[in-house]
Amino acid sequence: MKTKGAILWGVGEEWSVEEIEIGDPKEGEVQVQLAASGLCHSDEHLVTGGTPVEFYPVIGGHEGSGIVTKVGPGVTGLKEGDHVVTAFIPACGVCPPCSRGQQNLCDLGANLLAGTSISDGGYRVQARGKDVIPMCLLGTFSPYMTVHQASVVRIEPDIPLDVAALVGCGVTTGWGSATKVADVRPGENVVVMGVGGVGMNAVQGAAAAGAKRVMVIEPVARKREWAMDMGATHTFASIEEATPAINELTWGRMAEKTIITVGDIQGEDIAAALSVTGKGGRAVVTGMGNAANVDVKLSLFELTLLQKDLQGAIFGGLAPRNAIPELLSLYQEGQLKLDELVTTRYSLEDINQGYQDMRDGKNIRGMIVYTDADR
Repeated sequence: MKTKGAILWGVGEEWSVEEIEIGDPKEGEVQVQLAASGLCHSDEHLVTGGTPVEFYPVIGGHEGSGIVTKVGPGVTGLKEGDHVVTAFIPACGVCPPCSRGQQNLCDLGANLLAGTSISDGGYRVQARGKDVIPMCLLGTFSPYMTVHQASVVRIEPDIPLDVAALVGCGVTTGWGSATKVADVRPGENVVVMGVGGVGMNAVQGAAAAGAKRVMVIEPVARKREWAMDMGATHTFASIEEATPAINELTWGRMAEKTIITVGDIQGEDIAAALSVTGKGGRAVVTGMGNAANVDVKLSLFELTLLQKDLQGAIFGGLAPRNAIPELLSLYQEGQLKLDELVTTRYSLEDINQGYQDMRDGKNIRGMIVYTDADR
């Protein structure tokens, strides 16, 4: 099938919207006609080179929602016409991590950045006669994709597809970082550092878990305002402004939980997070940084003597096949905000403007919404 896609040909370049060819589904695969794709900060790390890939070109996008149009041999539990959301971590359900309840660490994720298909190790996308790596084995910056059944989750057909895509990464990652990995309990004080597409949902999750205070540190004034609508109780422009206020609000005990959801995490962010985390507290590292950055600043003295916990998180520690339908159910019941997260909708042709708006702090989430003109 010939269609369009947003391709990245090298570090530092813009996304190139051009003709691509997508192969038919093979063993265990389905083809999906996408309705929407989120513009996640993780794809920006491909542009900056912070996330390494085997080679370029790459087709971006890993938050998608759509309708199954073709089913390959050996597919179970999916049929043509099913509505699905992509999971940026595939979940086979049978490997050791999946079997012990850690679908977010599924062994099929080993080739996420290599781009080779799960079924046969080949490539399903070509551009200018070359194989193309699909971001997270997906590539949702195209109105069609051919993916393994382990990478999509069936959802109820009455859920709006233009917002359902968000639970494929950002919403679930942020929500789970608060509710699962940080394990926020009623009455606790929570700090969220950075409130973009992931951090806003850490705010939602912490508030839903019963946090007494949800205190946001975010340099962009408009995002601080949006965070208050999502459940934040206090906002600060910097760690320097936040620290004395948190100390006063908590009577010197500081936060029980701190969640780092900045878009491009740096080594000094760890020290900052632990500095506002109280004794016996936990700091959760959710934000992504450059893969080559191995320098971290923290006080080993405090880490030991105040028994603080520093914990990494991927997909919010949640299982895609359980979490995606559960969060969409909360959305249907009015307990999770999704529509309010989407600040601007773009056409595929406007993808570079969408990412510039993200860099400029103009959006909580930008979304590509596909129309017939894209196909």
